[in-house]
Amino acid sequence: MGRRKGLDITGVLLLDKPVDLSSNHALQRARRAMDAKKAGHTGTLDPFATGLLVCCFGKATKICGPMLNVDKKYIATLQLGSETDSGDLTGTVVQEAAGFSGITAEQLSKVLPDFSGEIQQIPPMYSALKRNGRPLYEYARQGIELEREPRTVNIYEINVLRVQPKVVELEVFCSKGTYIRTLAQDIGRALGCFAHLIALRRTVVGPFTLDNAIALEALQGMESPVDRLMALDELPDGLVPLKLLQKEIL
Repeated sequence: MGRRKGLDITGVLLLDKPVDLSSNHALQRARRAMDAKKAGHTGTLDPFATGLLVCCFGKATKICGPMLNVDKKYIATLQLGSETDSGDLTGTVVQEAAGFSGITAEQLSKVLPDFSGEIQQIPPMYSALKRNGRPLYEYARQGIELEREPRTVNIYEINVLRVQPKVVELEVFCSKGTYIRTLAQDIGRALGCFAHLIALRRTVVGPFTLDNAIALEALQGMESPVDRLMALDELPDGLVPLKLLQKEIL
C-alpha cells in the first residue's frame, strides 16, 4: 500500500510563527496538523523572529510568488552597544562601543530621518541570497565574506515605540527585500554605538495582519484546524495577482 500524501485542501492560513523555528518547519507542522497535501508560504522569517507567516495550501500556493513582492511591517527591538556578524542575537559579537552608557530619544530622532524613504542597503552575508549557486550564509559560516552590491529598498514609515538607554523598539513599514537586521546595524553605526536585533516580529504582510493569525500550538490543538483556512473567494480585495488567477483557481 502506498504512503498517504494528505488531503487536497485549498486555502490560506495566517500563522503566528513561534521563535526558534524556521519558516519551513512551521509551515510543515501546520500542513501536518491539517493533513494537507501541498503547502507553501509567501516569505521567510528568520528562526529567531516571530509573527505573521502567510501559509498557502493546495491551489492557493499559486499566490506565493506574487505575494513575495508585497510590503511588510515589523516590530524590531535593537540592542545598542554591540554589533554581531549576523546582525542579530544569534551571531557572534564583532564590534563593541567602548564605555557606552546609552543614548537619548533626541539622539535617535536625529538619525532616523536618514533611514526613511528610498535607501541603499548592502545585503547581509547571513542571508539566503545566492552566489554561484550557494546561499551567502554558507560562505559566512566558513568565515568567507564576499562583496555585495547595494540595492534600493523603501522605508515608508519608521516609528519609535520605546527608547531606553541601550534598547530601542521600532515599528518599520517597508518594501520587499528590506533586511531589518541590516537596518538595525546601520542605525547603530549612525548612532556611533553599534546595534543588533534581539527580537523581530512581523505584523503585516501585504493585506494580511497578525491580528487575524493563530499560534502554531493553538492550531495543532484544534479538533478541526482546517476551519482556520480562508477560502480563495474570502481573500482581501486589491491583490491584482489574485484577480488575474481567479478564473483559473476557482
